[in-house]
Amino acid sequence: MLRFDTTTNKIVQSEDSSFTAFSVNFNEHYHSTKDGALHESLQKHVLPALTLLSDKEELTILDICYGLGFNTLATLYYLKKHSITKKIRIFSPELDAELVASLNTFPYPEEFTFLKPIIEAISKNNRYEDENLFIEIFIGDARAYLRDCKEQFDIVYQDAFSPLANPVLWTREYFSDIARLIRDDGVVTTYSIALKTRLALYENGFSVYLNQGEGFRKATLASKGVLNGFEKVDMEHKIKCNPDVLPLGDKDILF
Repeated sequence: MLRFDTTTNKIVQSEDSSFTAFSVNFNEHYHSTKDGALHESLQKHVLPALTLLSDKEELTILDICYGLGFNTLATLYYLKKHSITKKIRIFSPELDAELVASLNTFPYPEEFTFLKPIIEAISKNNRYEDENLFIEIFIGDARAYLRDCKEQFDIVYQDAFSPLANPVLWTREYFSDIARLIRDDGVVTTYSIALKTRLALYENGFSVYLNQGEGFRKATLASKGVLNGFEKVDMEHKIKCNPDVLPLGDKDILF
């Protein structure tokens, strides 16, 4: 059995007392150590997405990328905590096979204790399935996965390493694939408030919204539809005030 704390991923405790990890390969933490791993997943991803789509009985979710699995697991925790019953299907690409295989030894918060059978199944088989839940981890390149994907998603957790560390998952062309795969009323969540990221979303037909609240740093929501209850970002004004800022493009990156 693989142990977690290795030469490529180092366990780090964040300010909400939950643990995250530092990726040596990407030179970044998997979560904000200030916001905290569990708190960040809930506030920046799970809570806004599930609140906006609360009327749906079934949700199909794209988790980019699986990493430590906090967004997927926090989704299940939130549903259980609030006694919400839905059919959930989660698909998640992840490049690091050894990382996924070691997650059954990661020190998750006690809120995830009831999820231990799911964590163990994913660690062993890269998937889990029961009557109301399906989770599948694709081990490999996320861009290749998206190009071949035939699913339609209600939610996209855009939680890859930062544009500086992992730019291929933040380009105009990348978000073109996201736009193709998301439903018209679907929601993209991301921690990034960078103008380059928002421009890449906007140029692919998304309206951009601010996600803010007490206890966490500002984040971004995006949708082809209207997101009631969130402040819409005036992207035309942003473009006018920042004429030299352009979204990342594949041509800017050495693959």
